[in-house]
Amino acid sequence: MEEIAVITAVNHPLRRRIYDYLLLYGSTQVTVLARALDSQVGSISHHLRMLERAGLVERARDPSGDRRTSWWAAKRRRLTWSVDDFADSSADALLAREAQRQGIRMQIARLQRWHRRSTDPAYADYDGSNSETTAWASPEELRDLSARILQTMREWQGSIDLEDGQERVPVFVFAHAFPTEP
Repeated sequence: MEEIAVITAVNHPLRRRIYDYLLLYGSTQVTVLARALDSQVGSISHHLRMLERAGLVERARDPSGDRRTSWWAAKRRRLTWSVDDFADSSADALLAREAQRQGIRMQIARLQRWHRRSTDPAYADYDGSNSETTAWASPEELRDLSARILQTMREWQGSIDLEDGQERVPVFVFAHAFPTEP
């Protein structure tokens, strides 16, 4: 189970973008992060320290050996959690629900941004996908489905050879499974 400090740290809009950038691009200098994310260096540094306290990022060595620059890297690759993990503490459950809402807003915003840009010639060869189904399931079967989806995503991600010379762009994959009504 993730600690609530980790969940609340990463579900801030700018901190999530910083974390995702470091996951995708690896060790990065603070000024490069600020430019890439259209933010001030001081703001990026502040949010990096918050992510560091949560154990999500760590300071990295400057590849050139210059100790005057500040480099950072993602420390953890994956986060998996549920609001139900925090049922024992009403305060933590409240924070987890807000983090979940923020996460869903971010997911929907990314999806909407994709739909606005999907006709861009730079993405002509990319076919964004949508998969959905409605079925019957017990609580245990739903947990099993979630675990299988997570495992499939990890296997897929691990099978990509980033050194094979193919041109790639960042992609975002998200899944939700929950009880519903027709």
